[in-house]
Amino acid sequence: MQVRDVLLERQSAVHLHGKGRKERAIPLWANTAAELRAWLNKISPAPDAPVFPNRAGAPLTRSGVRDRLNRALAVAERQCPSLHGQHISPHTLRHSTAMHLLESGTDLAVIALWLGHSSPAVTHQYLEADLAAKEAVLRRLADPSPAPARFHPGDRLLAFLQAL
Repeated sequence: MQVRDVLLERQSAVHLHGKGRKERAIPLWANTAAELRAWLNKISPAPDAPVFPNRAGAPLTRSGVRDRLNRALAVAERQCPSLHGQHISPHTLRHSTAMHLLESGTDLAVIALWLGHSSPAVTHQYLEADLAAKEAVLRRLADPSPAPARFHPGDRLLAFLQAL
């Protein structure tokens, strides 16, 4: 992603260039846009400069992204020990974003466009994973339905019925 791909004026979004020369615009949350705006003030403003440069100023590679994630994970593990030993990769972040979009009610076709999938059919795996997760939760929870109760008429009702 280059500096020219970041839109922070009227709308907050980034243009992404994916596999197969697919291009898409992804909207940003307000806090993400604010962080990105602050970051852009720290790097080269040239339109063709990478938004996330490595030490040499070249675009961050896949292994560079993985290294940055591992460093962030090491810091996060101190606050959240349950992360220790978990396999978390850039794809994990992509998958969890897709699951959050699905859980928020976002249509599969929109998620497919957002993730750059070739078709909504590819995105269907998230729907299946979501249903499996929900079923697993139901198996762990007790049924909240009240136990069937036998009706016991009150004295007034019995007196009324006997008077008929």
